[in-house]
Amino acid sequence: MTARPVADRSALLDAASRTGVLAATVVCVTPLLLQLPGQLALMLGIAGIVTALVSLRMRVPGWLRLLFSLALVATVFSLMGLRFGRDTGCALLAAMLVVKPLELNTLRDGRSLVGFALFAPFATFLLDQGPLSLSLGLAAALLALLALARLAEQESKDTRTVPHAQRAGIVLRLVAIGLPLALSAFWLFPRIATPLWGVPQRAIATPGLSDTMSPGEWLDLMNDDSPALRVVFFGDTPEATQMYWRGPVLTDFDGRTWTASRWLRHLPPAELVRGERTWDYQMDIEPTEQPFLVALEMPHATPDGIRSSWEHSLLAPRPLHSVTRWRMRSSPAIRFEAELSDYVRQNALRLPDGFNPRTVALARQWRRDAGERGDAAIVERAMRMVRDEFGYTLNTPLPGRHTADEFLFDWKQGFCEHFSSAFVVLMRAAGIPSRVVTGYAGGYRNAFGGYWVVRNSDAHAWAEVWLDGRGWVRVDPTAAVAPERIYDTLQDRAGGSVLGNLPGFVSALDLGDWLRRGWNDLVLGFDANRQRDLLKPLGGGVLGQRALIGLFGATALLALAWMLWLSARGTRQRDPLLRAWRTLGKRYARIGLGREPHEPALRWVSRIAPALDADAARALSTLTRRFVETRYAAGVGEAMPTRTLVRDLHKHRAGRRLPREPSP
Repeated sequence: MTARPVADRSALLDAASRTGVLAATVVCVTPLLLQLPGQLALMLGIAGIVTALVSLRMRVPGWLRLLFSLALVATVFSLMGLRFGRDTGCALLAAMLVVKPLELNTLRDGRSLVGFALFAPFATFLLDQGPLSLSLGLAAALLALLALARLAEQESKDTRTVPHAQRAGIVLRLVAIGLPLALSAFWLFPRIATPLWGVPQRAIATPGLSDTMSPGEWLDLMNDDSPALRVVFFGDTPEATQMYWRGPVLTDFDGRTWTASRWLRHLPPAELVRGERTWDYQMDIEPTEQPFLVALEMPHATPDGIRSSWEHSLLAPRPLHSVTRWRMRSSPAIRFEAELSDYVRQNALRLPDGFNPRTVALARQWRRDAGERGDAAIVERAMRMVRDEFGYTLNTPLPGRHTADEFLFDWKQGFCEHFSSAFVVLMRAAGIPSRVVTGYAGGYRNAFGGYWVVRNSDAHAWAEVWLDGRGWVRVDPTAAVAPERIYDTLQDRAGGSVLGNLPGFVSALDLGDWLRRGWNDLVLGFDANRQRDLLKPLGGGVLGQRALIGLFGATALLALAWMLWLSARGTRQRDPLLRAWRTLGKRYARIGLGREPHEPALRWVSRIAPALDADAARALSTLTRRFVETRYAAGVGEAMPTRTLVRDLHKHRAGRRLPREPSP
């Protein structure tokens, strides 16, 4: 039976090193946990605290660590589903880092944990690239470097206590060494217009517009108060009540869910006559993981790379994974597809059989009553019914099979999802081509930046009906609800009216959003086009790829020179006595009598003394003994004052080497 090997005690982590490693790991994982779903982040955070405390007291056997790891992996998939996305991968990374402290015992374990923990702040940028994530990531990197410096001190067996300020200064010097190269790479490295590879989508969808609308699913979107887009107008600004940010158009209905038609999407854009009034604006759209863009009704032209569908909805070639900027011009439509093809008409009148019988019967009755007054009279009658009988509320139950019947005849209360869906069903049953349009309505003007913020909670759905001679016309039944019939809103449910009435609180929110917009503009929005514009003054025009690469190369060489200079300063001996001694050694090395790295000082003098004249050998021997006594025997014998010895070492010059005797 063989004995189990015992680890070298000198390789075990001391208390200070262990604390530094655990602190660096916690700060590394924190920004990643902030981007995960709240329940999962809380569970992983608690598990991390437990493992850190356990690692301070005992070693956990391997089989127990394996079971704990499997339990955390199962927890991640149970809360996030089996669909794998980049957020799932980030959650699994956080789970593994939570387990890793359980095997923290030696110096090697400490380095491994710090090295793996540094992946966490980098993974955070796959989910969020905001200033908070960057700040936490920088703090994590600094703490990781401090922990590694402490591990190096322990491994060197240096018994001296290094002050925290001195260790922090070393770390900051390392950061200062690499900072110019990092900045030159960010600003000057040639940007490409399209990514080299695709980024996996999230397993858990982020709130945002989609090409479907089902009962109840919009509540999550409308409860999200985060910005969806920020808009700057150049010139005239429309009234907030006229800001309809048009997104996906939904034409297919299965009795419960509205969906954008895959067939109609590929038709060429329909004929459109715009009014004279024009709005020129720039939008910064937050990432949505969807390819849908929004624009004021109706955009004049599509930006580069964007496709306009038949109903003039905008589609990007790939999902929006990061903040994107778009410059557009829009004008209200006077006539929108005045001639309707038979195929489009049939699609805009189609209703599934066996659904909403009361709504269908009411619509047919209205059609008979309208007589020669036509479709416009039916639309007006429906809007009058909404104004007189319906109310606005978010407190609605999930509907059953007949969604429009329950809303129009039983509830008579709801929000835009219910109003637009039931209204279009009613119009189609009356023989009027109609469809649901989704997007955002309104906006909020930020007083600091003078721009407009459209939030996810501004998500809205309205209807478009086709009228003879006018084409598609926007009709918003939700906006027709009388003010006295608005029973509750998102602000009422959130109970935020107290803080919302405080001017200082509102100003702080505006200031925070303005700073975030500046970050998006300076950092996240710096693409290939912005880089070309930045460098135009240098080249008198647009710099080519070769010129750009050359400029980056020159800047990188300057940054490398800066790194070498700082590194050389960092390796300079700070002890004046050692610095003087090494200078003396360099003088003798120039005449071929240098000291070997492993050679003690007195032995070196004994070796080279025969090659020197008597006076030089005697002076060097005296200086060397004084150096050894001062440096290594202080307190044992009486040593010479350091300042005097440093002066004498600098004044000493290498004695001439004795000429060799001629061989017989």
